[in-house]
Amino acid sequence: MTDNSRLAPGETAPDFTLPDANGNDVSLADYRGRKVVVYFYPAASTPGCTKQACDFRDNLAALNGAGLDVIGISPDKPAKLAKFRDTEELTFPLLSDPEKATLEAWGAFGEKKMYGKTVRGVIRSTFLVDEDGKIEVTQYNVRATGHVAKLRRDLSV
Repeated sequence: MTDNSRLAPGETAPDFTLPDANGNDVSLADYRGRKVVVYFYPAASTPGCTKQACDFRDNLAALNGAGLDVIGISPDKPAKLAKFRDTEELTFPLLSDPEKATLEAWGAFGEKKMYGKTVRGVIRSTFLVDEDGKIEVTQYNVRATGHVAKLRRDLSV
């Protein structure tokens, strides 16, 4: 993956319609008029992804209070997302992208370094999309631990 396929602030966010943990379609367009944090993670119920999701859960009131909604997207099937949501008591939408089309459109799937090797997979990434569907913030290769706190600092939330 090259930096050319990564999104940049000011670009229009690629639209998507994906099933949530209950199998209901959720579209980025549903969030027009509100700011939304869209984050991509490799796999539900893994240690890093659980830490990151729980950090979003624990900071959701502050983020919502600042006018920010949160959506998590992974290649997991809705049934796995439902189990993850229920086990961790997550209160924001988790969306399923098993074909990885949305992940690729957002530059969140491709080559990455893992334990010193180059592999293809989900690139842990976070975006802030504004009320008009434009990207305000892009963060690629984020760390699961401490990421939400850093995001809050960066956004002054």
